[in-house]
Amino acid sequence: MTKKSKLLQIRKKLFTDFSYYAKNSLKIRTKTGEIKSLKLNSAQSILQDAINKQMQTEGKVRIVILKARQQGISTHVGGYFYFNVSQRKAQKCLVVTHSADSTRALFDMTKRYHENCPQLLKPHTKYSSRKELSFDVLDSSYVVATAGSEAIGRGETLTHVHASELAFWSSSTAKENWNAIIQAVPNEKGTAIIAESTANGLSNVFQELWRGACDGTNGFIPVFIPWYIDATYSEQLQSRLDKTPEEEEISKRFNLKDEQLAFRRKRVAQNGLMLFKQEYPATPEEAFITTGRPVFNPEQLIEFLDNSPKPIAQLTLEGEEWNEHFRGELLVYENIEPSETYYIGADVSMGIRGGDYSVAQVLSSDKKQVAIYRAQVHPDYFATVLFHLGTMFNDALIAVENNGHGLLTATRLGKDLAYPNFYTEVIVDKLTDKETIKLGFTTSVKTKPLIIDTLRADLREEKINLYDKITLRELMTFVAENNGAMAAEPGCHDDTVMALALANYVNDGKFTPVEVTSDMYIEMI
Repeated sequence: MTKKSKLLQIRKKLFTDFSYYAKNSLKIRTKTGEIKSLKLNSAQSILQDAINKQMQTEGKVRIVILKARQQGISTHVGGYFYFNVSQRKAQKCLVVTHSADSTRALFDMTKRYHENCPQLLKPHTKYSSRKELSFDVLDSSYVVATAGSEAIGRGETLTHVHASELAFWSSSTAKENWNAIIQAVPNEKGTAIIAESTANGLSNVFQELWRGACDGTNGFIPVFIPWYIDATYSEQLQSRLDKTPEEEEISKRFNLKDEQLAFRRKRVAQNGLMLFKQEYPATPEEAFITTGRPVFNPEQLIEFLDNSPKPIAQLTLEGEEWNEHFRGELLVYENIEPSETYYIGADVSMGIRGGDYSVAQVLSSDKKQVAIYRAQVHPDYFATVLFHLGTMFNDALIAVENNGHGLLTATRLGKDLAYPNFYTEVIVDKLTDKETIKLGFTTSVKTKPLIIDTLRADLREEKINLYDKITLRELMTFVAENNGAMAAEPGCHDDTVMALALANYVNDGKFTPVEVTSDMYIEMI
């Protein structure tokens, strides 16, 4: 191989291989204040592998990253985008952060990349301002902005977007900013959108983006980076660490060293367990914690989420038959037992897009979550759904919340369709002692705490088994307000919670025969 061909090979590798380019061309300031080459750490390598894989399969990058604090992800994404924009024609990169200080820090990092870039690779600069690097020969540019302005991304055509700490963007403009930015990036090969953030509660754009990526509905790939893969997150020990039972469990589960547990213990002591899990998550589920006062135990719900199985069937109602469908509204988690008694709780919505959902929760007599139906359907049709759902589950006892739109569902199911096993309430007139039968269950300021507290007690005492992820997530965002009322956090739903609470409340439990022994007869004699 000649010297020229060898140089061409090296140049080609610098053009196509980011890991190679980074360690030979990019300079960073480390946590200790040193200027060093960017050699990808464990967290950055996970992200780069995901980028390479998506580029190979789709030719473009659409990634959302849920991470722990200070793992070098913003540094990596900034370097990757400089690598692309500084070597290719007609590229435009936009970096958007949550605060002016962060915007300034990320742009300083990019200018450091540019100023320390080897002369052979450094593009000619037309100008460099406080917010933009412009490469005139390439007709490419690198721009930074702070979330909050209504004009971000509008009227632009972008090739690369870095949304940094998306969960912390101003809630008043975050959705508008995000929608404008992603519309500015054409759905073409060579483009890239990367959103990264530490979690910040449950009702924000980042959380919605992450859930959509996990569900496979929005075209983004989810990349989770746990805290414990970062070698710097450890504390030196002078002696052996005496572990608590909880630490023993997580040590085995995540293969943690004593030094890592010491780091965790110190951070938990400083900020509390829930905040540690949000900022240093070991699993995606524990990262998203409610910002309010949760009614149900978050740690128990996270454990359910970690072990939640996939449905054994996904069905939709076609005529009078339940048939398999990949987008079916009914998720079934256990086989129907012919001798089993089932209970169904139903929460009714108006059935319009963008609104709440109509939900039916199916519990067995031993309080296992057997199935869940969740859809935006009209109240009258929901009665038809419940009729066929109850019939399929051995004529299950159905309790419909008869408040608001639920009155139509309850009336149609109980009277028009004459469902044989329908929950009713007997109302006694205080003056005349006359009894009136009322169809369904009325949720009021008195009965709502009753059914919610019953559900909370059964969860605490581990009398109920839950499998559905949407249900578990809604339970996590069901909070107590300052006035004592209980409801979903703003921007979240509680339809599955109310349906589950109803099914649980009317559930009589499993009948267990009393075993009569000879000793009992002897005692009676």
